[in-house]
Order: sequence, then C-alpha cells, then structure tokens
Amino acid sequence: MHMHEESPQKPTLVSHALCPYVQRAAIVALEKGIAFERILVDLANKPAWFVERSPTGKVPLLIVGEATLFESAAIAEYLDEISGGGMLPEAALDRARHRAWVEYASGTLAEIGALYSAPDAVAFEARRLSLHQRFARLSEEIQGPWFGGEQFGLVDAAFAPVFRYLEVFEPEAGLYLLGGLSIVAEWRERLAARPSVREAALPGYAANLRAFLIAKGSHISGLMAQAPQEAA
Repeated sequence: MHMHEESPQKPTLVSHALCPYVQRAAIVALEKGIAFERILVDLANKPAWFVERSPTGKVPLLIVGEATLFESAAIAEYLDEISGGGMLPEAALDRARHRAWVEYASGTLAEIGALYSAPDAVAFEARRLSLHQRFARLSEEIQGPWFGGEQFGLVDAAFAPVFRYLEVFEPEAGLYLLGGLSIVAEWRERLAARPSVREAALPGYAANLRAFLIAKGSHISGLMAQAPQEAA
C-alpha cells in the first residue's frame, strides 16, 4: 500500500484565497488523505510562471512533478483515482449523472457570481429567483445523507463551496436562498460539519469574502453595508 507521505511528488495546489473551485480540489485531497502544498497567487497580478502554466488564467492548478492539471472537476477526479477511487458511483450511467451534477454546481457558482455582481434591485431579484429555482431542482436529486446516498462523493465536494457563500449572505445581507427547501438545507448543514469541508477554506475566509462583496459596489454591497455588525 502506498503511503502518500513517501511520494516524491507531493502535488501543489495553486490557489486563490476566495476561489470556490480550489476548495473542491482541497476537499477531495483532504477526504482521501493526500498530502499537498498550497500556494496562493494574486489573480489581479498574475506571476509569469502561472500565466505560462494555466491555459485559462484561472485557479486551481494542480502541479504534479513536471505536469500541470487545470479545471477543478478534472483535478478532483484525478485525486480520487490516485487514491483508490470511490467518490463516483460504479455504474457508467450513475457516474455520468454525478459528473453532470458537478457541472450543475459550477453553473450554480456562476449564478452566485451574477447575483453578487447584479448592479440594482431588479437584476438582483431576477438572480435570486433563478438561484432558488436551481436549488429547488437540486432538492429532487439528493438521496441523503449525501448527494448519492451513504457515500460522500464528488458532487458533495462540488456543492460544499456553493453553500459557503450562504454563510455570509444570510447574516450580512438578509439573503436566504433555501427557503422551503429543507432537504437542501439539511444537506448543507451536514456538508458544513464535514472536517474536509471546514479545512478546505483558508483562515479568515468569511471576513475576506465579506470585504470582497462590500468592495464590489453592486446591489449586495449596499445590503451588506446596512447590516448591523457584531462588536469586535
């Protein structure tokens, strides 16, 4: 049996402090006990080595020896495969279905980005409704306790960073996207309690996300600026 600590090629996860896609990869590595280094890049001032290695100019990258992997879904599957698999179902049809719901998580993150970038109340409300509908559709698919049943899998790893936004949206902006969706809300709570999910975000994540959102100058920035702050 391979001990990950003895590997001559401890992978490097190239990250940005707020990137939810990086968190996906970190969750899988933490779930599977894969030791990795994490280095941060400033996406507003990308170093030359990063531009050279990242075809999309985005994070995460996973550097394994001389090789560089990009795209979080591919990185997550690679980390699962090198550690014995198990985070996708066995049957081809089920595997394809789970991969599709990982992509749905990416689409949900894009919608969240559109929500926090919405310039005014009308655009914001349209995005809020769209997100609630996405979560309502998702609620029909969750088998419990995890997405596919008893086994924590790649869909769980993909959605955990989605729900992390809600931890800031709810108290700071009075924005509740899971109203009436108890199945999703319960899954979200189980994910939040999972050690791999807790450890995947860097220290200070919530405070950094709050500062980022307030600095956007979008509709949500105004909602958050009005929120009562807890005494330091």
